[in-house]
Amino acid sequence: MKQTVKYWLREIGIILAASLAIFLLLQMAFVKAEVIGESMEPNLHEGQQIMINKMAYKFSEPQRGDVIIFTPPAQTGAVSDYIKRIIGLPGERVSISDGIVRITKAGGHTFVLDEPYTAELAMFNYEGSIIPENHYFVMGDNRNNSSDSRGGWTVSEEDITGKAWFTYWPFSEFGGAPHYSLPE
Repeated sequence: MKQTVKYWLREIGIILAASLAIFLLLQMAFVKAEVIGESMEPNLHEGQQIMINKMAYKFSEPQRGDVIIFTPPAQTGAVSDYIKRIIGLPGERVSISDGIVRITKAGGHTFVLDEPYTAELAMFNYEGSIIPENHYFVMGDNRNNSSDSRGGWTVSEEDITGKAWFTYWPFSEFGGAPHYSLPE
């Protein structure tokens, strides 16, 4: 009888320790967030709950088309994190004319960014400067209702919380985050 109690206490202890380890690992790797505002429509909507992979950029670089969560620069006056799509990479220049986004790479090659994820073209023209090293140019998918890098700021890699992973609420929107593979 005494041996059976010891056995079950040990088994319960192992299960509790394993559960705690898994919980802590998940807390370190993932975080949840709520979409605030309309800047990512039509792909992400106000009130949607998403999981963020905080480890995504520990093993790879952010890519054009990724949806990221980040701490916005102080000049925005924002009190909560932003969620936006990466458009420009370090060393590039982003410009917009007649609603068309153009990327000029470091060597001078320019290409038009195909954007199947936007609802409408940007109404205002924009001519940016070269994106600094370890910084990214981001824009909301709702081009005409988004506070983003067109305001004169870029996102430092150290300010990126993580990459949007999947939507879990509302359940009707359950699924992977709306990332797009865009030209490098």
